[in-house]
Amino acid sequence: MSRCGDIYENKVTGERAVVLRGDEDGQGQSFLVHLTVQPHGAVVGEHVHPHLTERFEVIVGRLGTRVSGVESTLIAGQDATAPVGSTHDWWNAGDDEAQVLVEISPPDPRFELMIGNLFGLANNGMTNAKGMPGPLQLAVIGQEYQDVVQFTKPPRVLQTVMFGLLGPVGRMRGYRGIYPEYSHPQGHTTPDPAVMALAGLAPPDDAGGNVGS
Repeated sequence: MSRCGDIYENKVTGERAVVLRGDEDGQGQSFLVHLTVQPHGAVVGEHVHPHLTERFEVIVGRLGTRVSGVESTLIAGQDATAPVGSTHDWWNAGDDEAQVLVEISPPDPRFELMIGNLFGLANNGMTNAKGMPGPLQLAVIGQEYQDVVQFTKPPRVLQTVMFGLLGPVGRMRGYRGIYPEYSHPQGHTTPDPAVMALAGLAPPDDAGGNVGS
């Protein structure tokens, strides 16, 4: 369960997310984060959320998006929405840091669990340069979180076959979809008050501390 100020960071893909409204704060409202993307940073790959809608609103910089095959470059004040079941991808399209509000609805603790484990694997050197795990780990991850995220490459039919064959081998070799050491935020900070105001949220009641910021 996440709360305002929790941090998730992927040092391989260049993503850093500070939770503005988490499971403990939202009372059923959408999950909202302040995402910072370094130059050349990008999400791990084009994907689909079977039951979630994802919305991006640029605060600073330029964000490239591709939603259902339509590619755009967003600047400050512009937004894009990836509806449930749509293929989408995004990346920093500029030479400077990009800052984005990302909204996930409905909120889903499984989404956060997936992010924590993928980011943890990347930070521990267990992925390639794009943040993607190797075949055995990917098969286990793909089966574990298919209700939350499905990557578009390789094609879904091929994934089903590959994951069905490689998943049991991966688990026999100790790969997991859920690692306790990755299954929680990596730190806690005080969110930027200006970003909180932009998101229409009141400042958090507690100062939060800056562990991991």
